[in-house]
Amino acid sequence: MNEPQKTYSISELAKEFDVTTRSIRFYEDQSLIKPNRRGQTRIYSPQDRVRLKLILRGKRLGFSLAETRRLFELYDADRSSVQQLHTMLSLIDDKKAHLQQQMEDITVVLMELSSVEARCKSELKDLT
Repeated sequence: MNEPQKTYSISELAKEFDVTTRSIRFYEDQSLIKPNRRGQTRIYSPQDRVRLKLILRGKRLGFSLAETRRLFELYDADRSSVQQLHTMLSLIDDKKAHLQQQMEDITVVLMELSSVEARCKSELKDLT
C-alpha cells in the first residue's frame, strides 16, 4: 500500500529554512521550484523542499541563481550526468579563485590600515 507523499505549505518551508514566504515565491517566479496548486494554495513536494535547501546552500556558497538554475537543468536532463559534475567542479574552482582573490585583497587592505594606524598613533604621540 502506497503512502501519500509528504507535502509542505509555503509557511512550513519558510519556517523550516528561516526565509520569508516572499523569498520562496521569488524562487518560484525564477522557475527554480515548481509547486503544485490547489486553487490559490501552493503545495510543495519533497523535491521542491530539497531544491529550496540547495538554492539556499548555493546562495551561502556564493552561487548565483543563474548558476543554480544551470545545475538544476543539468540534473533534470540526466541525474547521473558527467557534464553536471564537471560543471559543478568548474563553478567550485571559480568560487575558490574568487574567494582567494578576496582574501588576498583583504590582507593588503589590513596591512595598509595597520600602516596608517601606526602613523596616526606616532603623530598623536608626537603632538601630546
